[in-house]
Amino acid sequence: MGEQGVWGRSAWPVWNPARPASRTAHIRGVVVLSLFLLWPLWEVLRPDGGGPDAAVGAVVPLYGAGWLVAMTTGPRLPPRRRILLVGMLFALAVVAALLRDGPLYLGHAGLFSFALAAAAWLFPALWAVLLGLATWVVQVLAHWSAPGPVDWGHVGGLVPGIVIPVAVTLLIRLVVQLGQAREEIAALAAAAERDRLARDLHDVLGHSLTTITVKTGLARRVLESGGDPERALAELRDVERLSRQAHSEVRLTVSGRRRPSLAAELAGARAALRAAGISPILPPSADHVPAELAEPFAYVLREGVTNVIRHSGATRCEVLLGDDWLEVRDNGPGQTAAKPGNGLSGLAERLRAVGGRIEAGPLPAGGFRLRASRA
Repeated sequence: MGEQGVWGRSAWPVWNPARPASRTAHIRGVVVLSLFLLWPLWEVLRPDGGGPDAAVGAVVPLYGAGWLVAMTTGPRLPPRRRILLVGMLFALAVVAALLRDGPLYLGHAGLFSFALAAAAWLFPALWAVLLGLATWVVQVLAHWSAPGPVDWGHVGGLVPGIVIPVAVTLLIRLVVQLGQAREEIAALAAAAERDRLARDLHDVLGHSLTTITVKTGLARRVLESGGDPERALAELRDVERLSRQAHSEVRLTVSGRRRPSLAAELAGARAALRAAGISPILPPSADHVPAELAEPFAYVLREGVTNVIRHSGATRCEVLLGDDWLEVRDNGPGQTAAKPGNGLSGLAERLRAVGGRIEAGPLPAGGFRLRASRA
């Protein structure tokens, strides 16, 4: 049951069918509601009032069926139909009261209390309160217009028949709303965790697998050309180390404990670029970068260098680093200002979390630039 605000003008409660277990609970609720309805129906149908019982007997079952429809499927109806449904309940309650004991019976709670409960279940909360107040005024006027002296004690006794059904129904509505909000929060948290895991795995594995591919290709070329076997073995040892490191990073990523280091990413970028035959121009240190920017900048550096190796066809890659900005530039022709992929979209989310932004596009003199900065 969702609302745009408890007292909002457009706060029409909405009930959505849920899982089978919830449907079973809903059926149980209908049975309980039916039991509560027995008392006011008996008050109208009992034979000691002297009214035309046959006519009352025709009206009351229709009222009972309409009330159950209002409480079970009413929140799925559009507002206009809800108003018609509750209006029908009040009209039937008035007819039953007049048939039962004339205008005097309008001063009893009876069926009006249950009609108010239906209104509190289907209408915005403010509407239900105002309707309860109007019902009480009408009941007081009916009691005032009846022959004989006014029983002020009875007039005061009408208040619980108005307040209790409205208050209890609104409380039930609030409990249902909180339960549904808790389910929605759990679903959003699960979706956010899936997004985080997908983004982190992309950032971790993309760079690691790219570096492993480059180093494996370099070792193959050395062996195929009859070059120094020791160099090929050194590259393969690096591949083994990187594979173990990637495995460890994946485990930390899944558990949410991975925290990348900007200094470590600079060292890894230097090794990866050299293995790919790209000249690295990197800053000597990253100590001056604020702590809150070091982690997102580490992801930007990793993604930028990975893209340079995979897509740029560059011979040189330059990394520029300021206090609150980082740039990755290359001199290759391979990248264009195409639609951002998963990597750049993930970087944009990381930068937004620390009040930053990401920019990517070709340079006027050729090459490509990836820039992260605090907005």
